[in-house]
Amino acid sequence: MVGEEGAFVLGWDEVLTEEELSVTLKVLCMSEEEFKEYKEQDGWEDDSEEEENSTLSNEALSRLKTPCKKLLYDSVLLTLESYGADLKAEQDLLNNKEVYKKLSRREQQALHVRYGQKRILHQLLELVQ
Repeated sequence: MVGEEGAFVLGWDEVLTEEELSVTLKVLCMSEEEFKEYKEQDGWEDDSEEEENSTLSNEALSRLKTPCKKLLYDSVLLTLESYGADLKAEQDLLNNKEVYKKLSRREQQALHVRYGQKRILHQLLELVQ
């Protein structure tokens, strides 16, 4: 359901892999009985029109049902734990000009990417609390 990468792509304003995330949340938040019924009815294809008309904007994420919000929240926490440093440490490193200048160009770019990823994840945490 999540594609070859095994991850969802989030932007500042919306989920970029919204169909995959929407289906995944729907399935993971179903009871076993609901899932069996959904599978038997070939629900995978019946919902395509519904999903095309709904976007997972930040506003829509904040309106998700509680089980889906909890699942996303816990997933984001696990993802953040996989990083070596927290958002504050990355921000401090970016703000420390002396230390930042000592980093190679590649390390500086990686720092900016990690910091951006963490900011998006923290924003998602706020949306689904």
